[in-house]
Amino acid sequence: MTSSPIVQLENVSKYYGKIESLKNVSIKIGSSEIVGLIGDNGAGKSTLIKVLTGVEQPTNGSIYIHGRKIDAAAYSVKEAHRLKIETVYQDSSLGEKQPLWRNFFVGRPITNRFGFIDVKAEKRIADQIMRSTIGFRGVGINFDTPVSSLSGGERQGVAIGRAMHFESDLIVLDEPTVALALKEVNKVLDFIRSIKAAGRSCIYIEHNIHHVHEVCDRLIVLDRGQIVLDKPKSAMTYDELARFLMSMHKIEEFN
Repeated sequence: MTSSPIVQLENVSKYYGKIESLKNVSIKIGSSEIVGLIGDNGAGKSTLIKVLTGVEQPTNGSIYIHGRKIDAAAYSVKEAHRLKIETVYQDSSLGEKQPLWRNFFVGRPITNRFGFIDVKAEKRIADQIMRSTIGFRGVGINFDTPVSSLSGGERQGVAIGRAMHFESDLIVLDEPTVALALKEVNKVLDFIRSIKAAGRSCIYIEHNIHHVHEVCDRLIVLDRGQIVLDKPKSAMTYDELARFLMSMHKIEEFN
């Protein structure tokens, strides 16, 4: 990890009334690394990502992006995009009936000098993204293909390709393999690897720890709003990770 992280949270807490969803969380996300974020439902993963990406403001703590402290009160999703942080949610937020090229540029169209959408440019660039960034080279899929005809893995590829096109330094993936068949899961894991190959970073949120351990460089476990593990994957085998998570459940059951 570089000396200047893409994103750094310092002692971040988040309250909803009297409920503390995050408790003094401090993390760093460096350049060209895939970080696996693991935790049960209610562990605080969603809250952490909302704070990190500008959806919600922290109650306490500091956020740094590229070494610069951010004014939390002014931080928003739009500002996160400007600072090259993108989030890909489970549903990919794609227009089912729209062709791929429209989905690539929704909300951020390419315009000509008169202010009109440059359709030719959008189609040309969409074709480049499909072939070069996410590797869609098969017969039957082109920039005019409607999203509704794509498989789940292909839809995730479109969403990831869109985030990469906008030159994101950090892409957050929120459980992108949910309800996918094994072949589709492998396709998404390849897309995740392509993020690092392109020199970008990724936070990969996933319940399936096998997938996390397979593609991630670093493992972070969140439990009841606190970070209880932050290690490079090289320091922890899959079996050790599984045993650690099992021991957490046993402690909870005992308490």
